[in-house]
Amino acid sequence: MRYRKLGSTGLMVSEVSFGTIPVLQGSVPVLPDYYNLSEEQAVSVMRHAFELGCNLYDTAIVPEYGDAEIKLGKFAAFAGRENIIISDKARFFDGNEMYMAVLASCENLAAWPDIYFVHQADPDHEEEIFQKGGALDALCELKGEGKIRFTGLASHYYDILLRGAADPRVDVLQGSGNILERGMLERISGEPVFQRKGILVNKVYAAGILPGFFPVKTLIKSVLSYPVSSALIGIGSAEQAEAAMGQDTGDVQGKEAAADFEQVLSVLEKAFKPIPCDRCQKCYCPYGTEIHTIFRQYNYYFMGKDYWALRKLDLGIEKSAALCRECTDMPCISMCPRRIRIPDGMEKAAELVRTFYHVYQPGQQWEQRCGKSD
Repeated sequence: MRYRKLGSTGLMVSEVSFGTIPVLQGSVPVLPDYYNLSEEQAVSVMRHAFELGCNLYDTAIVPEYGDAEIKLGKFAAFAGRENIIISDKARFFDGNEMYMAVLASCENLAAWPDIYFVHQADPDHEEEIFQKGGALDALCELKGEGKIRFTGLASHYYDILLRGAADPRVDVLQGSGNILERGMLERISGEPVFQRKGILVNKVYAAGILPGFFPVKTLIKSVLSYPVSSALIGIGSAEQAEAAMGQDTGDVQGKEAAADFEQVLSVLEKAFKPIPCDRCQKCYCPYGTEIHTIFRQYNYYFMGKDYWALRKLDLGIEKSAALCRECTDMPCISMCPRRIRIPDGMEKAAELVRTFYHVYQPGQQWEQRCGKSD
């Protein structure tokens, strides 16, 4: 295992870190390789990763990640709290709610979190997070009180991460990216303000579907070729820990570029015709449509996340496609670095949902249509 600096925190973190979603107990149908681990099993898997050199464990407050936070606390007591780095988070944007969430997490862990993130910061809550008395101010207050060591901001939106990178209150950022959805990583690489922050990257496996197309080592090396601190991998078994952490990925930062995007598309084209979107988020829709998110769901459908992708696409795709057809300015096309014919892609996504409805009875519930019912 190799280690990298976590921005200006002074911490050195393992290049591959442990995401705890798979160790929670319950039933979450969208998760890959779900193991429903007991406390003993969960601690055993985390211990195995630790023996492979992993020192960073990422979780979230109960009940967002089920009981994973509690299980991580049990492992921390076993491993020795000073021997691991705990990254925790909560989806609260108001300062008072965030303050109470951190106290709850400390109780669940029976320890302190090293880094605490505002989780899934989005445009609807951006101002609330950054404003005086918002979630970031609360985290700074908790840091001053010694209840956490460093503050964090996690988001799937580049513009929010960019704002966080420029904000002195934020110590660590957490974003998403992988061998296909590399647009955010490429933009981070080209923006100097990010160099002062530690950066954790999630969705390296794209919710578990990319290992069906690419070797795990290739997926991890691709992300680590960017100037980031650690690749967060959801681990649910000793075998998964071995695959992600039991091999030397090499010193790739600054020396080896990520796999060529066209080559990645050519691999996927053996199974379906992907929309060649890397989720750079540079496109702008005057109607507010998140084009990159729709294209993501379309590709994910054919890559094995049909149930999850269709549920997301069905939330307004017909309206979005209709607005796209009516649009005369089409600023999105000129903004797209890959020159995607965005209206054509929107229509493909809409047609996918229409076809699904045609095949299945409209009155059926999603779970019945997708074979998820009891």
